Amino acid sequence: MVFSSILFLFKFLPVAFLIYYIAPYKIKNLVLFIASLIFYSWGERKYIVIMFASILIDYCCSNAIEKFRGKKLLEKLFLVLSICFNLGLLLFFKYTNFFVDNINALAGTQIAGISLTLPLGISFYTFQTMSYTIDVYRGKFSAEKNIIDFGAFVCMFPQLIAGPIVTYGDIRERLKKRTLNAPEIEKGIRLFIMGLGSKVLIANNIGMLWDDVSALGFANISTPLAWLCVIAFAFQIYFDFSGYSLMAIGLGHMLGFNFPQNFNYPYISKSVTEFWRRWHMTLGYWFREYVYIPLGGNRVGKTRLFFNLFLVWFLTGFWHGANWNFILWGLFYFALLMLEKSFLLDVLKKSKIISHVYLIFVVLVGWALFAVTDMAQLGQLLAKMFSFNFFGDFVYFLRNYGVILVVATACSMPIMNKLYDKINHKKWLVTLLLTLILLASVAYLVDATYNPFLYFRF
Repeated sequence: MVFSSILFLFKFLPVAFLIYYIAPYKIKNLVLFIASLIFYSWGERKYIVIMFASILIDYCCSNAIEKFRGKKLLEKLFLVLSICFNLGLLLFFKYTNFFVDNINALAGTQIAGISLTLPLGISFYTFQTMSYTIDVYRGKFSAEKNIIDFGAFVCMFPQLIAGPIVTYGDIRERLKKRTLNAPEIEKGIRLFIMGLGSKVLIANNIGMLWDDVSALGFANISTPLAWLCVIAFAFQIYFDFSGYSLMAIGLGHMLGFNFPQNFNYPYISKSVTEFWRRWHMTLGYWFREYVYIPLGGNRVGKTRLFFNLFLVWFLTGFWHGANWNFILWGLFYFALLMLEKSFLLDVLKKSKIISHVYLIFVVLVGWALFAVTDMAQLGQLLAKMFSFNFFGDFVYFLRNYGVILVVATACSMPIMNKLYDKINHKKWLVTLLLTLILLASVAYLVDATYNPFLYFRF
Protein backbone atom coordinates (compact mmCIF):
# COMPACT_ATOMS: atom_id res chain seq x y z
CA MET A 1 0.00 0.00 0.00
CA VAL A 2 2.70 2.48 1.03
CA PHE A 3 5.06 1.52 -1.79
CA SER A 4 2.26 1.82 -4.37
CA SER A 5 1.50 5.29 -3.00
CA ILE A 6 5.14 6.32 -3.50
CA LEU A 7 5.17 5.02 -7.08
CA PHE A 8 1.85 6.78 -7.67
CA LEU A 9 3.45 9.97 -6.37
CA PHE A 10 6.00 9.92 -9.21
CA LYS A 11 3.27 9.41 -11.80
CA PHE A 12 1.00 11.91 -10.10
CA LEU A 13 3.45 14.79 -9.49
CA PRO A 14 4.06 15.97 -13.08
CA VAL A 15 0.34 16.17 -13.89
CA ALA A 16 -0.58 17.73 -10.53
CA PHE A 17 2.13 20.39 -10.72
CA LEU A 18 1.35 21.21 -14.36
CA ILE A 19 -2.31 21.84 -13.52
CA TYR A 20 -1.33 23.72 -10.35
CA TYR A 21 1.10 26.03 -12.18
CA ILE A 22 -1.22 26.91 -15.05
CA ALA A 23 -4.30 27.33 -12.83
CA PRO A 24 -5.35 30.94 -12.03
CA TYR A 25 -4.22 32.03 -8.59
CA LYS A 26 -7.78 32.16 -7.25
CA ILE A 27 -8.25 28.41 -7.71
CA LYS A 28 -4.75 27.16 -6.81
CA ASN A 29 -5.91 26.10 -3.34
CA LEU A 30 -8.82 24.24 -4.92
CA VAL A 31 -6.42 22.42 -7.26
CA LEU A 32 -4.17 21.63 -4.30
CA PHE A 33 -7.13 20.39 -2.24
CA ILE A 34 -8.41 18.10 -5.00
CA ALA A 35 -4.91 16.82 -5.82
CA SER A 36 -4.32 16.02 -2.13
CA LEU A 37 -7.61 14.12 -1.89
CA ILE A 38 -6.74 12.12 -5.02
CA PHE A 39 -3.31 11.27 -3.61
CA TYR A 40 -4.74 10.22 -0.24
CA SER A 41 -7.58 8.21 -1.74
CA TRP A 42 -5.09 6.28 -3.88
CA GLY A 43 -3.39 4.95 -0.74
CA GLU A 44 -6.45 4.84 1.57
CA ARG A 45 -9.62 4.92 -0.54
CA LYS A 46 -11.85 3.44 2.17
CA TYR A 47 -10.74 6.08 4.70
CA ILE A 48 -11.32 9.17 2.58
CA VAL A 49 -14.56 9.73 4.49
CA ILE A 50 -12.50 10.20 7.68
CA MET A 51 -10.53 12.94 5.98
CA PHE A 52 -13.75 14.70 4.95
CA ALA A 53 -15.15 14.32 8.47
CA SER A 54 -11.96 15.73 10.02
CA ILE A 55 -12.05 18.75 7.72
CA LEU A 56 -15.76 19.41 8.25
CA ILE A 57 -15.85 18.99 12.04
CA ASP A 58 -12.76 21.08 12.74
CA TYR A 59 -13.91 23.73 10.29
CA CYS A 60 -17.31 23.95 11.98
CA CYS A 61 -15.88 23.86 15.52
CA SER A 62 -13.33 26.59 14.84
CA ASN A 63 -15.92 28.85 13.24
CA ALA A 64 -18.31 28.21 16.12
CA ILE A 65 -15.55 29.26 18.55
CA GLU A 66 -15.13 32.42 16.49
CA LYS A 67 -18.87 33.06 16.39
CA PHE A 68 -19.30 32.68 20.15
CA ARG A 69 -16.14 34.59 21.02
CA GLY A 70 -16.45 35.89 24.58
CA LYS A 71 -18.88 33.17 25.66
CA LYS A 72 -16.38 30.97 27.43
CA LEU A 73 -18.67 28.01 28.01
CA LEU A 74 -19.57 27.71 24.31
CA GLU A 75 -15.97 28.32 23.23
CA LYS A 76 -14.77 25.48 25.46
CA LEU A 77 -17.63 23.24 24.33
CA PHE A 78 -16.60 23.44 20.67
CA LEU A 79 -12.90 23.16 21.53
CA VAL A 80 -13.58 19.99 23.53
CA LEU A 81 -15.73 18.63 20.69
CA SER A 82 -12.88 19.09 18.22
CA ILE A 83 -10.27 17.57 20.53
CA CYS A 84 -12.50 14.62 21.44
CA PHE A 85 -13.23 13.91 17.78
CA ASN A 86 -9.56 13.96 16.77
CA LEU A 87 -8.31 12.02 19.78
CA GLY A 88 -11.24 9.64 19.42
CA LEU A 89 -10.23 8.83 15.86
CA LEU A 90 -6.64 8.27 16.92
CA LEU A 91 -7.56 6.14 19.93
CA PHE A 92 -10.05 4.02 18.00
CA PHE A 93 -7.87 3.17 15.02
CA LYS A 94 -4.47 3.10 16.69
CA TYR A 95 -5.01 1.95 20.26
CA THR A 96 -8.22 -0.11 20.50
CA ASN A 97 -6.46 -3.46 20.15
CA PHE A 98 -3.73 -2.38 22.57
CA PHE A 99 -6.29 -1.67 25.28
CA VAL A 100 -8.29 -4.81 24.47
CA ASP A 101 -5.20 -7.04 24.60
CA ASN A 102 -4.08 -5.60 27.94
CA ILE A 103 -7.56 -5.87 29.48
CA ASN A 104 -7.74 -9.49 28.33
CA ALA A 105 -4.29 -10.21 29.79
CA LEU A 106 -5.09 -8.58 33.15
CA ALA A 107 -8.70 -9.70 33.61
CA GLY A 108 -8.59 -13.03 31.81
CA THR A 109 -11.38 -11.90 29.49
CA GLN A 110 -11.74 -12.68 25.80
CA ILE A 111 -12.88 -9.38 24.36
CA ALA A 112 -12.54 -9.39 20.58
CA GLY A 113 -10.31 -6.80 18.98
CA ILE A 114 -10.93 -4.97 15.73
CA SER A 115 -9.48 -5.83 12.34
CA LEU A 116 -8.71 -2.47 10.75
CA THR A 117 -5.64 -1.02 9.10
CA LEU A 118 -4.28 2.22 10.48
CA PRO A 119 -5.27 5.13 8.19
CA LEU A 120 -2.20 6.67 6.58
CA GLY A 121 -1.00 9.82 8.30
CA ILE A 122 -3.69 9.83 11.01
CA SER A 123 -1.13 10.53 13.76
CA PHE A 124 0.04 13.60 11.86
CA TYR A 125 -3.08 15.21 10.49
CA THR A 126 -5.06 14.79 13.73
CA PHE A 127 -2.30 16.71 15.54
CA GLN A 128 -2.36 19.41 12.84
CA THR A 129 -6.11 19.96 13.04
CA MET A 130 -6.10 19.88 16.86
CA SER A 131 -3.40 22.53 16.97
CA TYR A 132 -5.48 24.68 14.60
CA THR A 133 -8.62 24.58 16.76
CA ILE A 134 -6.60 25.18 19.94
CA ASP A 135 -4.90 28.22 18.35
CA VAL A 136 -8.25 29.63 17.23
CA TYR A 137 -9.52 29.16 20.80
CA ARG A 138 -6.44 30.94 22.13
CA GLY A 139 -7.07 33.83 19.75
CA LYS A 140 -3.78 33.47 17.86
CA PHE A 141 -5.70 34.01 14.61
CA SER A 142 -9.26 34.06 13.35
CA ALA A 143 -10.99 30.92 12.15
CA GLU A 144 -10.63 30.17 8.44
CA LYS A 145 -13.88 31.02 6.63
CA ASN A 146 -12.97 29.41 3.31
CA ILE A 147 -13.45 25.64 3.66
CA ILE A 148 -11.36 24.98 0.51
CA ASP A 149 -8.39 26.82 2.00
CA PHE A 150 -8.86 24.96 5.27
CA GLY A 151 -9.14 21.63 3.46
CA ALA A 152 -5.93 22.38 1.55
CA PHE A 153 -4.18 22.96 4.89
CA VAL A 154 -5.47 19.74 6.47
CA CYS A 155 -4.70 17.31 3.65
CA MET A 156 -1.84 19.00 1.77
CA PHE A 157 -0.26 15.97 0.11
CA PRO A 158 3.50 16.62 0.51
CA GLN A 159 3.48 16.24 4.29
CA LEU A 160 0.14 14.51 4.80
CA ILE A 161 1.42 10.96 5.36
CA ALA A 162 4.47 11.37 7.61
CA GLY A 163 5.01 15.03 8.42
CA PRO A 164 6.60 17.33 9.20
CA ILE A 165 3.71 18.42 11.44
CA VAL A 166 2.68 21.77 9.96
CA THR A 167 0.54 24.08 12.08
CA TYR A 168 -1.87 26.54 10.49
CA GLY A 169 0.26 29.41 11.75
CA ASP A 170 3.22 28.06 9.76
CA ILE A 171 1.47 28.52 6.40
CA ARG A 172 -1.50 30.83 7.09
CA GLU A 173 -0.11 33.79 5.18
CA ARG A 174 0.98 31.70 2.20
CA LEU A 175 -2.41 30.01 1.98
CA LYS A 176 -3.78 33.46 1.17
CA LYS A 177 -0.90 34.96 -0.74
CA ARG A 178 2.15 33.23 -2.14
CA THR A 179 4.47 33.71 -5.04
CA LEU A 180 5.86 31.02 -7.30
CA ASN A 181 9.25 31.82 -8.77
CA ALA A 182 12.11 29.93 -10.35
CA PRO A 183 14.53 30.12 -7.35
CA GLU A 184 11.90 28.67 -4.99
CA ILE A 185 10.99 25.90 -7.41
CA GLU A 186 14.66 25.14 -8.02
CA LYS A 187 15.27 24.97 -4.26
CA GLY A 188 12.28 22.67 -3.88
CA ILE A 189 13.53 20.31 -6.58
CA ARG A 190 16.99 20.20 -4.97
CA LEU A 191 15.57 19.40 -1.51
CA PHE A 192 13.21 16.79 -2.93
CA ILE A 193 16.03 14.96 -4.74
CA MET A 194 18.31 15.10 -1.69
CA GLY A 195 15.51 13.74 0.48
CA LEU A 196 14.74 11.00 -2.02
CA GLY A 197 18.41 10.01 -2.16
CA SER A 198 18.64 9.97 1.64
CA LYS A 199 15.67 7.66 1.90
CA VAL A 200 16.25 5.36 -1.06
CA LEU A 201 20.03 5.17 -1.37
CA ILE A 202 21.06 5.38 2.29
CA ALA A 203 18.12 4.36 4.53
CA ASN A 204 17.06 1.41 2.40
CA ASN A 205 20.58 0.02 2.05
CA ILE A 206 21.61 0.42 5.68
CA GLY A 207 18.23 -0.93 6.75
CA MET A 208 18.99 -4.28 5.16
CA LEU A 209 21.76 -4.78 7.74
CA TRP A 210 19.21 -4.49 10.55
CA ASP A 211 16.83 -6.88 8.78
CA ASP A 212 19.57 -9.43 8.06
CA VAL A 213 20.68 -9.49 11.69
CA SER A 214 17.09 -9.61 12.97
CA ALA A 215 16.49 -12.65 10.76
CA LEU A 216 19.38 -14.46 12.48
CA GLY A 217 17.67 -14.05 15.85
CA PHE A 218 19.08 -11.80 18.57
CA ALA A 219 19.82 -14.81 20.76
CA ASN A 220 22.35 -16.03 18.17
CA ILE A 221 24.53 -12.95 17.66
CA SER A 222 27.61 -11.51 19.34
CA THR A 223 27.80 -8.28 21.33
CA PRO A 224 29.62 -6.36 18.54
CA LEU A 225 27.00 -7.45 16.00
CA ALA A 226 24.19 -6.44 18.36
CA TRP A 227 25.60 -2.92 18.57
CA LEU A 228 26.30 -2.85 14.82
CA CYS A 229 22.71 -3.71 13.95
CA VAL A 230 21.37 -1.05 16.33
CA ILE A 231 23.71 1.49 14.69
CA ALA A 232 22.24 0.41 11.35
CA PHE A 233 18.72 0.97 12.66
CA ALA A 234 19.73 4.39 14.01
CA PHE A 235 20.92 5.43 10.55
CA GLN A 236 17.95 3.82 8.81
CA ILE A 237 15.31 5.62 10.86
CA TYR A 238 17.18 8.92 10.59
CA PHE A 239 17.65 8.89 6.83
CA ASP A 240 14.21 7.36 6.27
CA PHE A 241 12.36 10.03 8.22
CA SER A 242 14.60 13.02 7.54
CA GLY A 243 14.64 12.02 3.87
CA TYR A 244 10.85 11.99 3.68
CA SER A 245 10.74 15.32 5.55
CA LEU A 246 13.15 16.85 3.03
CA MET A 247 11.02 15.53 0.18
CA ALA A 248 7.93 17.10 1.76
CA ILE A 249 9.69 20.42 2.41
CA GLY A 250 10.98 20.43 -1.17
CA LEU A 251 7.50 19.81 -2.60
CA GLY A 252 6.25 22.59 -0.33
CA HIS A 253 8.71 25.05 -1.88
CA MET A 254 7.58 23.94 -5.33
CA LEU A 255 4.00 24.79 -4.30
CA GLY A 256 4.96 28.13 -2.75
CA PHE A 257 5.01 27.09 0.94
CA ASN A 258 7.74 27.08 3.59
CA PHE A 259 7.27 24.02 5.81
CA PRO A 260 9.22 24.01 9.09
CA GLN A 261 12.54 22.20 9.43
CA ASN A 262 12.20 18.75 11.01
CA PHE A 263 15.81 17.60 11.56
CA ASN A 264 19.06 19.39 12.30
CA TYR A 265 21.87 16.81 12.47
CA PRO A 266 20.70 15.24 15.76
CA TYR A 267 23.58 12.77 16.03
CA ILE A 268 26.11 15.55 16.61
CA SER A 269 24.36 16.45 19.89
CA LYS A 270 26.12 16.36 23.24
CA SER A 271 23.11 15.75 25.46
CA VAL A 272 19.64 14.26 25.24
CA THR A 273 18.24 17.75 25.77
CA GLU A 274 20.05 18.94 22.64
CA PHE A 275 19.17 15.78 20.72
CA TRP A 276 15.46 16.43 21.12
CA ARG A 277 15.89 19.99 19.90
CA ARG A 278 17.30 18.53 16.69
CA TRP A 279 15.23 15.35 16.14
CA HIS A 280 11.62 15.44 14.84
CA MET A 281 11.53 19.13 15.67
CA THR A 282 7.90 19.67 14.68
CA LEU A 283 6.67 16.91 17.01
CA GLY A 284 8.79 18.37 19.81
CA TYR A 285 7.29 21.79 19.12
CA TRP A 286 3.77 20.33 19.19
CA PHE A 287 4.18 18.65 22.57
CA ARG A 288 5.94 21.68 24.01
CA GLU A 289 3.31 24.15 22.74
CA TYR A 290 0.15 22.15 23.35
CA VAL A 291 1.02 19.92 26.34
CA TYR A 292 4.17 20.98 28.21
CA ILE A 293 3.62 24.76 28.38
CA PRO A 294 -0.12 24.50 29.25
CA LEU A 295 0.90 22.23 32.15
CA GLY A 296 3.21 24.99 33.41
CA GLY A 297 6.38 24.04 31.54
CA ASN A 298 9.50 24.68 33.59
CA ARG A 299 7.98 27.66 35.44
CA VAL A 300 6.95 25.37 38.30
CA GLY A 301 8.50 23.55 41.22
CA LYS A 302 10.79 20.58 40.69
CA THR A 303 8.17 17.97 41.55
CA ARG A 304 5.64 19.43 39.11
CA LEU A 305 8.38 19.87 36.50
CA PHE A 306 9.18 16.16 36.65
CA PHE A 307 5.49 15.32 36.42
CA ASN A 308 5.19 17.54 33.31
CA LEU A 309 8.19 15.82 31.75
CA PHE A 310 6.82 12.40 32.66
CA LEU A 311 3.45 13.10 31.01
CA VAL A 312 4.99 14.61 27.86
CA TRP A 313 7.37 11.68 27.36
CA PHE A 314 4.78 9.05 28.19
CA LEU A 315 2.54 10.61 25.52
CA THR A 316 5.47 10.97 23.09
CA GLY A 317 6.25 7.28 23.40
CA PHE A 318 2.60 6.25 23.19
CA TRP A 319 2.07 8.49 20.13
CA HIS A 320 4.66 6.46 18.25
CA GLY A 321 2.88 3.16 18.60
CA ALA A 322 0.45 0.96 20.51
CA ASN A 323 3.10 -1.26 22.12
CA TRP A 324 4.76 -1.27 25.51
CA ASN A 325 8.21 -0.85 24.00
CA PHE A 326 7.28 2.65 22.77
CA ILE A 327 6.05 3.63 26.24
CA LEU A 328 9.28 2.23 27.69
CA TRP A 329 11.24 4.23 25.10
CA GLY A 330 9.43 7.43 26.08
CA LEU A 331 9.97 6.85 29.80
CA PHE A 332 13.65 6.06 29.14
CA TYR A 333 14.05 9.57 27.71
CA PHE A 334 12.03 11.05 30.57
CA ALA A 335 14.50 9.54 33.03
CA LEU A 336 17.49 10.85 31.09
CA LEU A 337 16.04 14.35 30.77
CA MET A 338 15.18 14.37 34.48
CA LEU A 339 18.80 13.48 35.28
CA GLU A 340 20.11 16.13 32.89
CA LYS A 341 17.90 18.84 34.38
CA SER A 342 18.92 17.79 37.91
CA PHE A 343 22.70 17.73 37.55
CA LEU A 344 23.97 15.82 34.50
CA LEU A 345 24.01 18.74 32.05
CA ASP A 346 26.55 20.56 34.23
CA VAL A 347 28.75 17.45 34.24
CA LEU A 348 28.47 16.95 30.47
CA LYS A 349 29.53 20.53 29.74
CA LYS A 350 33.00 19.76 31.12
CA SER A 351 33.99 17.51 28.20
CA LYS A 352 32.73 17.60 24.62
CA ILE A 353 34.12 14.13 23.91
CA ILE A 354 32.57 12.46 26.95
CA SER A 355 29.25 14.23 26.40
CA HIS A 356 29.09 13.09 22.77
CA VAL A 357 30.02 9.50 23.64
CA TYR A 358 27.32 9.55 26.33
CA LEU A 359 24.73 10.86 23.85
CA ILE A 360 25.49 8.24 21.18
CA PHE A 361 25.44 5.46 23.80
CA VAL A 362 22.06 6.37 25.29
CA VAL A 363 20.50 7.10 21.89
CA LEU A 364 21.54 3.66 20.61
CA VAL A 365 20.05 2.02 23.69
CA GLY A 366 16.93 4.06 23.02
CA TRP A 367 16.74 2.87 19.42
CA ALA A 368 16.99 -0.72 20.61
CA LEU A 369 13.93 -0.09 22.80
CA PHE A 370 12.16 1.58 19.89
CA ALA A 371 12.95 -0.95 17.18
CA VAL A 372 11.75 -4.20 18.75
CA THR A 373 8.06 -4.41 19.66
CA ASP A 374 8.21 -7.99 20.96
CA MET A 375 9.31 -7.71 24.58
CA ALA A 376 10.96 -11.15 24.64
CA GLN A 377 13.08 -10.32 21.59
CA LEU A 378 13.85 -6.90 23.03
CA GLY A 379 15.15 -8.60 26.15
CA GLN A 380 17.37 -10.83 24.01
CA LEU A 381 18.79 -7.87 22.10
CA LEU A 382 19.54 -5.86 25.25
CA ALA A 383 21.09 -8.93 26.86
CA LYS A 384 23.40 -9.38 23.87
CA MET A 385 24.34 -5.69 23.84
CA PHE A 386 25.58 -5.93 27.43
CA SER A 387 26.72 -9.57 27.68
CA PHE A 388 30.24 -9.02 26.26
CA ASN A 389 29.85 -12.08 24.10
CA PHE A 390 32.50 -11.82 21.38
CA PHE A 391 32.95 -13.86 18.22
CA GLY A 392 33.56 -13.08 14.58
CA ASP A 393 30.07 -12.86 13.09
CA PHE A 394 30.20 -9.06 12.84
CA VAL A 395 33.18 -9.15 10.43
CA TYR A 396 30.96 -10.48 7.62
CA PHE A 397 28.50 -7.64 8.07
CA LEU A 398 31.22 -5.01 8.34
CA ARG A 399 32.67 -6.24 5.06
CA ASN A 400 29.28 -6.17 3.30
CA TYR A 401 27.97 -2.93 4.76
CA GLY A 402 31.18 -1.04 5.54
CA VAL A 403 30.85 1.45 2.67
CA ILE A 404 27.24 2.39 3.40
CA LEU A 405 28.07 2.75 7.11
CA VAL A 406 30.82 5.25 6.23
CA VAL A 407 28.52 7.12 3.84
CA ALA A 408 25.73 7.23 6.44
CA THR A 409 28.13 8.50 9.10
CA ALA A 410 29.44 11.28 6.84
CA CYS A 411 25.97 12.32 5.69
CA SER A 412 24.69 12.53 9.27
CA MET A 413 27.18 15.32 10.01
CA PRO A 414 27.24 18.98 8.84
CA ILE A 415 30.39 18.29 6.83
CA MET A 416 28.23 17.40 3.82
CA ASN A 417 26.54 20.80 3.95
CA LYS A 418 29.94 22.48 4.04
CA LEU A 419 31.07 20.50 1.00
CA TYR A 420 27.87 21.42 -0.82
CA ASP A 421 28.38 25.12 -0.02
CA LYS A 422 31.83 24.94 -1.60
CA ILE A 423 30.48 23.68 -4.92
CA ASN A 424 27.16 25.53 -4.84
CA HIS A 425 28.42 28.24 -7.21
CA LYS A 426 29.24 25.60 -9.82
CA LYS A 427 25.72 25.10 -11.14
CA TRP A 428 26.72 22.49 -13.70
CA LEU A 429 28.33 20.32 -11.00
CA VAL A 430 25.35 20.63 -8.66
CA THR A 431 22.99 19.78 -11.51
CA LEU A 432 25.09 16.76 -12.45
CA LEU A 433 25.17 15.45 -8.87
CA LEU A 434 21.43 15.92 -8.38
CA THR A 435 20.72 14.23 -11.71
CA LEU A 436 22.84 11.24 -10.73
CA ILE A 437 21.12 10.98 -7.33
CA LEU A 438 17.69 11.18 -8.98
CA LEU A 439 18.51 8.56 -11.63
CA ALA A 440 20.04 6.20 -9.07
CA SER A 441 17.05 6.63 -6.74
CA VAL A 442 14.48 6.02 -9.47
CA ALA A 443 16.41 2.99 -10.72
CA TYR A 444 16.47 1.62 -7.17
CA LEU A 445 12.73 2.20 -6.71
CA VAL A 446 11.91 0.44 -9.96
CA ASP A 447 14.18 -2.52 -9.30
CA ALA A 448 14.10 -3.00 -5.51
CA THR A 449 11.58 -4.98 -3.48
CA TYR A 450 12.87 -3.56 -0.17
CA ASN A 451 11.42 -0.10 0.33
CA PRO A 452 9.97 0.41 3.82
CA PHE A 453 8.90 3.85 5.08
CA LEU A 454 9.34 3.38 8.82
CA TYR A 455 7.33 6.38 9.99
CA PHE A 456 4.29 5.58 7.83
CA ARG A 457 3.28 3.00 10.45
CA PHE A 458 3.13 5.63 13.18
